[in-house]
Amino acid sequence: MITQGSSYLSAYGYGVMHRMHHAFADTEKDPHSPKYDKTAMLMMMRTKDVYQNINKHKIEVEEKFTKGVPKWQSFDDFASSWPVRLFWAAFYVTFYVAFDAEWWMYFLLPIHFLMGPIHGVVINWCAHKYGYRNFEVSDTSKNFLPIDVLMMGESYHNNHHAHGANPNFGHKWFEIDPTYPIILLLNRLGIIKLKKT
Repeated sequence: MITQGSSYLSAYGYGVMHRMHHAFADTEKDPHSPKYDKTAMLMMMRTKDVYQNINKHKIEVEEKFTKGVPKWQSFDDFASSWPVRLFWAAFYVTFYVAFDAEWWMYFLLPIHFLMGPIHGVVINWCAHKYGYRNFEVSDTSKNFLPIDVLMMGESYHNNHHAHGANPNFGHKWFEIDPTYPIILLLNRLGIIKLKKT
C-alpha cells in the first residue's frame, strides 16, 4: 500500500487478472487488449470493470487463475477505500508544499494520483501496439522501450509474454530489468521465494 498509495491494487484482483491476460491474450476474454477497444481510455474502463468483478467475486473464475494468489480481503477493502485514497492524495500535496516545490511541479500531481492506471495504459496499450519483438508469440505483445527506466523492466512485454515465469524481463544485452536485482535480493533475504523452472 505504501508504494502504490492512491493507486493501490489488490494482489488477488491484479494477480488473477494478469493470469487471465496471459491465458487469453488478444482474445475477447482478455481483460485488457487494445485489439477490442478503440481508445486506451475504453480499454482501461473495461479493465477496471473486470478487476472489480474479480475482487468482488461477481464473476466465476477458474481455479487455475486463483490458485496460490494471495487473498487479503480486509486489507484490500481498507487500502482501496476512498478515505485511504484521498489520504494519499493529500499526502502528496502536503509533501510538495512542505518541500516548497516549484509551481510547475504541481502539474505532476495527477500522475501521482493515477500512477496505476497510467502504468496500465503504457503496458497494456502501448506495449501491444508499439515497439519491437524478440519472440514470435500468438499475441501482439511488443517490447515498448529498448532501455526501460520508465516501467522498471515491464515494458519488455514481448519477452514477458514469451517467458512468463522468468523474473528477469530483459533478454538482449541492452535490455536491463532494474527490478530483477531487487527480486534477487528479496529472495536472498527470504522475503520471497523464487521457484526454479
